Amino acid sequence: MTAVRPDHVPALAFVEVSTEDPRGVELIAEVQAVYVGLYGAADDSPVAAQEFLPPLGTFLVAIDANGSAVGCIGVRRHEERVGEIKRMYVRTAHRRQGYARALLVAAEDQARELGYTALVLETGEPQPEAMALYEGHGYRRIPGFGHYQCAPLSKCFRREL
Repeated sequence: MTAVRPDHVPALAFVEVSTEDPRGVELIAEVQAVYVGLYGAADDSPVAAQEFLPPLGTFLVAIDANGSAVGCIGVRRHEERVGEIKRMYVRTAHRRQGYARALLVAAEDQARELGYTALVLETGEPQPEAMALYEGHGYRRIPGFGHYQCAPLSKCFRREL
């Protein structure tokens, strides 16, 4: 576990788990429900649990000071030396408290440890808060890629680490 305590974020720890860990399963189910509400369907991009295991990936669950899982984020291999962020999610009750930024920083730190020099991600127009977070953290818009590269609502980003 790695503790993170930026000035604006209460005590937070990150636990690296499999996406098949009960905490990961629960959080991924919640984010999929959010996607259904925003897009009318769950994210159906191909994802396998082993993609989020070292040495090519990681899946982190954020734990607050009360021991509650408040969010998650995954990194998997996109291409040589470039990772892809997937399944970033913060539970509704914990939003606007700095947890999303802390998750992003933790994932970037893990990505560096895995040897990645850049990260890419895909989000969508119905998620303006997510796009603002990424742009405010130094991610820049790039052409579409992967499963959703031709999807009209898809927005892709990249950040050099």
